[in-house]
Amino acid sequence: MKSNTWWLYQRSRLFALFKRYDQAIADLREVLRMDPAHARAASALGFLYATRGRHELAIEQFRNALNNDPDNAVLLFDLGYVYHLKKDYEQAITAFRDALRHDPKIDRAWYGLGLAFASLGRHEESAEALERAASLQPMNGHAWYELGMAYHTLNRRDKLAETTAHLNRFDPKMALHLSRATEQPAATSATDGPHAGAAARP
Repeated sequence: MKSNTWWLYQRSRLFALFKRYDQAIADLREVLRMDPAHARAASALGFLYATRGRHELAIEQFRNALNNDPDNAVLLFDLGYVYHLKKDYEQAITAFRDALRHDPKIDRAWYGLGLAFASLGRHEESAEALERAASLQPMNGHAWYELGMAYHTLNRRDKLAETTAHLNRFDPKMALHLSRATEQPAATSATDGPHAGAAARP
C-alpha cells in the first residue's frame, strides 16, 4: 500500500504542476482513502481546494487532517491561511495562534497573524506579530514592507524610517514601494547613493 500511495502522491504533484487540478485532487483523495494519516497529501489537497476557490472543502480537509495530527503546526497554519482567504480573520487568528503554540518559529504564521490583525484594525498587535515575522526572516522583503506599513499606521515615524533603511539594504525596490506608500523621502543606501527624486503615492 505504501508504494501505491507514494506513486499516487508523486503523480498528483505532476498533475498540479501542469494545472490538471481535477486529476491531482482525485489522486490525493485516493491517497487519503488508503492512508488517512498521510499529512503531506492532506495539506496538498487542502491547498488545491483553496486555490480553486473551494474554501469550505479546504477547511474541512484541514480539520479532518488535524483530527489525525492535532499538534501539526503546518496544518494549523494551512487552516489559518484558508480562513484568511475567506476574510474570516478571527478564525484565522485562532488557527495561526494554535500553530505558533506548537511551533513559535513558524515565521509565516507570525506574518499571517500580523495581516489578520491589520485587517481587523488591531494595529498594535499587527506590528508585534510582524516584528516577530521579520526577526525570523530578516531578508523577507514582504514581511519588512508590511511591518513598515504597520508602523506608518501607528505613526511611529522613527521605526518606519529604520524599517525602510533596513529594507533598502537588501531589497531597494520594495523599500521604494514602502517609501511611496507612506509618503517618505526615498530610502538611500550608504553605498549606492540616493534614489532619484522624492517619493510620492503611486
